[in-house]
Amino acid sequence: MEETGRKIGRTLGEAQSRIEQDLQAVIDYLDNEVVPTVRNESSRSLRVAAEKLTKLADFMDQQRKR
Repeated sequence: MEETGRKIGRTLGEAQSRIEQDLQAVIDYLDNEVVPTVRNESSRSLRVAAEKLTKLADFMDQQRKR
């Protein structure tokens, strides 16, 4: 019975270690790949929105002058 308990403990320890490694890999992926992409796309989206708002403001100014 003790041997079985040790085997189970060893197996759980190995599983925990593997889960921690996999979790760290996911965190690293998010930090290195996902976050920079989101930041890049967010800034690009803001630039596009700013450009469209500028055009809208120009249009509104033209309409007011008429």
